[in-house]
Amino acid sequence: MIKTTHNRNEWSDWRNISPRKFVKTVSFIVGAIFLVSVIIFVFFPDPFINAFVKNKISNAFTEAYPEYSLQIGDIHYSVWQNLLECDSVTLKTKDSTFSCNVDSVSISGISWMSILTQNNFNSKTLLSSVIDAQNIVFSFHKLQNELSLGMLHISVPDSEMATDSIKYHSLINDEQFFAKSQFRQTRLQFDISQIKIIGFDFESLLQGNTYTARKIYMQDVFTDILLNKDKPNDENAPYPHMPNEVLPSMKEIINIDSFEITNGRLKYSERFAVNTIPGVITFDKFNISVSRFANHTAQPETTIIRGNGLFMNSAEMKVFMAIPLTSKEFSLQYSGSLSKMDVAKLNVFIEPVENRHIESGVIQSANYDINVNSGSASGNLRVAYNDLALTIFNKNTGFDLGLLDHISNYIGDMFIIRTTNLPDEKGLMKIGEINYKRNPTDYFLQFLWMALRSGVGDVVGF
Repeated sequence: MIKTTHNRNEWSDWRNISPRKFVKTVSFIVGAIFLVSVIIFVFFPDPFINAFVKNKISNAFTEAYPEYSLQIGDIHYSVWQNLLECDSVTLKTKDSTFSCNVDSVSISGISWMSILTQNNFNSKTLLSSVIDAQNIVFSFHKLQNELSLGMLHISVPDSEMATDSIKYHSLINDEQFFAKSQFRQTRLQFDISQIKIIGFDFESLLQGNTYTARKIYMQDVFTDILLNKDKPNDENAPYPHMPNEVLPSMKEIINIDSFEITNGRLKYSERFAVNTIPGVITFDKFNISVSRFANHTAQPETTIIRGNGLFMNSAEMKVFMAIPLTSKEFSLQYSGSLSKMDVAKLNVFIEPVENRHIESGVIQSANYDINVNSGSASGNLRVAYNDLALTIFNKNTGFDLGLLDHISNYIGDMFIIRTTNLPDEKGLMKIGEINYKRNPTDYFLQFLWMALRSGVGDVVGF
């Protein structure tokens, strides 16, 4: 009876509390709970984010880009720095043709509240962001190729992007790569120490397919190209496109003021049978500068390319190109020079490709100037050399050709060699005539070489 009376008195006390005092009490309790929640979130945000926010971010991204799925590892967040860190990130296409794995990534400068409260993940969300990632691997499963980056730094406010340890390679060996097709293929691999982009317009890129930058800088570039000529070309495959055909056909808008490569290396190889030594041409320590690289412009743009380096790790070479990238016709102008060189160094390419062996010879100097109009190359080659001696290579009998082989090759190929081509007393010498029309199956670099080779053949005699 006493207990019942006590409970009634408590109930009467609560009923007698004024509404104003009741609101203050409730407000105090709610405020205390909110304050404690804020303190917990500020000092211990990770459990809350991983439990409630992580899925929110993934869902917002998936809604913005439905063709992809995003998986995020454990998240760590610093309120003071507005810095979000993820232990791992995996991005995949729904059709499993592409995936990207990142060991760790940090993002700052993003308004996370707009994403959480409004599910709003768009281009404007990233305009103040700074992104750093480590060990990124892009896998192209259908092609069985992989692109990896050691580090990636993106600063949208600074319009800057940098990455290092860039490697692109096949996940299978050369024999497996070429075995995938009954036709001729080109295997490409590259290794780049660093790429830096300055003046990158991220806002234009995020809002559409527009790539605009002030300068792209690449350092320590190694490119390895292998072509298997032991298989035929695919006659049903589309013909290779020249630069003036590729760029205007792209939907993306590209506008680069300058592009620079320092300390580059290129290894180009052609093989003619399985498990045989290919013919190899190398360019070492080359530097390339490209100015005004653009497409979809109101006025035709002419891209200027300048380069220098070591040819076959022996002779200094220089090259100049002027390419109208948006021209309807395949036209360009290119010229270059080569310093003194022992010609025998070309045997690593000449023997497997041309079936000839250079016994001796020295190039004193070489200069060429070539104009290409609507796919037809013309120009001249001035090459001073002496003591050139060649041997025709017979695949079956080697270099020891019999008399009948000599006669057959002499008559059939009209193999007449000019052993020396030096200026006479009047300064005159044989000038090689460049005359080559583009074969529809030619790739761009192949066309440049074949045009130059026509001048070499005119001087030397093959």
